[in-house]
Amino acid sequence: MSDNENRYSVRSLIVTALVAVVGTVLALEASGRIDHSDNKDHVPVGDFQAIHVKPGEEFRMSRKSSELHAVCDNGYLAIAADVDPSFRGILVDYKNRGIRCQRPSPTDKDLASEPAGEAGNE
Repeated sequence: MSDNENRYSVRSLIVTALVAVVGTVLALEASGRIDHSDNKDHVPVGDFQAIHVKPGEEFRMSRKSSELHAVCDNGYLAIAADVDPSFRGILVDYKNRGIRCQRPSPTDKDLASEPAGEAGNE
């Protein structure tokens, strides 16, 4: 190998790449380009999937707990973190409609009196 081909060691290239990444992040932070929002009102708590399980059918699920728990909040299902139960998020479907904790009674006058399309838009 000639001297021209081996100018820089692998270690110096890795250090240069790390310094470039750290420098870029610090420059973006100093210029205010990285947004750190303290407003937790519209921050997604997580991404969830429903698994349809037929009777007698087995499904695979991780044995490790998710560190989240569900609570019923004003009739709607909310997800809260185990480490900070005050941080809750109402579970909604793809159209941003709240998921109820229990099936409403057909004789419930509150739901029957709401105009169509306005249920759950609080």
